[in-house]
Amino acid sequence: MTMDGLHHLLWFDGKFLGVAWNVWKIIGWSANGVFSARFLVQWYATEKRRQVVVPPMFWWLSLAGSLLFLAYALFYEKDSVFILAYAFNWLPYCRNLIIHFRHEKSRLTCPHCGLKAPSAANFCGQCGSPLRAAQPAVRLNAP
Repeated sequence: MTMDGLHHLLWFDGKFLGVAWNVWKIIGWSANGVFSARFLVQWYATEKRRQVVVPPMFWWLSLAGSLLFLAYALFYEKDSVFILAYAFNWLPYCRNLIIHFRHEKSRLTCPHCGLKAPSAANFCGQCGSPLRAAQPAVRLNAP
């Protein structure tokens, strides 16, 4: 393919890829790319662990993509169906991120190997070290 042929493939009707580009078109296409990338992130994480996994990046991409789509719908398309489609779907994405970070914050870190363990664990699942310092027994004095 010659350079002239490549030019005609990319530019037709005087527009790149035949699209009348502006800031809102770039935001719309960016929203599409971000929103679609979340499925690649989820697929990769699932394949890596060989079980279904929804990593936090999936929710961040969902949130960013839906807010970009909402901005595109509100300020460029001004289409009520498009606006309603993205007006509220960011709420569960935020909720899932909050739940994830609360869960991560409650996990215990093994002082010996650094493994993150569930908050109810007493011993590290990797090295067997105690995760909590021994608590002194509370003695009640009988009257």
